[in-house]
Amino acid sequence: MPSQALITQRQMKNIVKELSTKDALIAKIILAYPLCTLGRNPNPVTHFEALVESVISQQLAVKAADTIYGRIKDLAKGRVLPARIAGISEADMRAAGVSGAKYKTIQGLADAALSKRIKINQLHEINDDQFIFDQLTGLWGIGPWTVDMFMMHQLGRLDIWPTGDLGVRRGWEKIYALKEEIDPKVLEGKGDKFRPYRSVVAWYCWRALS
Repeated sequence: MPSQALITQRQMKNIVKELSTKDALIAKIILAYPLCTLGRNPNPVTHFEALVESVISQQLAVKAADTIYGRIKDLAKGRVLPARIAGISEADMRAAGVSGAKYKTIQGLADAALSKRIKINQLHEINDDQFIFDQLTGLWGIGPWTVDMFMMHQLGRLDIWPTGDLGVRRGWEKIYALKEEIDPKVLEGKGDKFRPYRSVVAWYCWRALS
C-alpha cells in the first residue's frame, strides 16, 4: 500500500493561522468549523482503487455510488487491482451499474497501470502537481475534477484549487455573500492570494455549506 506524507495537526493549525491573516472572511469561517482534515487522514486504499472509486462516483449520489463500487469490488474478488479489473467484462460491469463510458475509463486506468505507462501507485512520490494532473487527464474519461479530488483527498496535496467544483463555488459565494454566481475563471484568480494552501480554503468552502 502506498504511503502518504501526512500533515500533522500542529502543521495544519499553523496553516490555517497563516490563511486567517490573509482574509478576514476566511478567518471567520475557519473559526466557525473544525480544523481542516486534508492530509491528516491516511486513506487505507491504493491510489488505483481511489481513482476507480472516484470514476464510479461521478454524477452519482453517494449511496448509489457506494452500492455500485461494492459490486465491482465483489467482481474483483475483494481487491480492486488493475489485473483483476482488466479481467471483468463490460457486460458484468454494466450489470453492476457501471455505464459504458465509465467502463471505458476504468479499463483505461487499468491498462495504464498494467503497462506502467503511469505508475499510479507511486504518484505520491511525484512532487509536481501539474505533472500528475497532465498524466491522469491524458487518460480517456479522466477530467480535471476527478484529478483535483484525487490529489486533495488521496495524496493530501494542499495547493489544489478546484474551481470546477460546484460546492467550492457555492461555498465561496456564501462566505462572501455574493448575489450572483461566480464564474470558475473569476474564482481561479481569487485563489492566488491563498497559495500554497488553496486546498485548505476549498475545504472550508465545502464546510460553509454544511
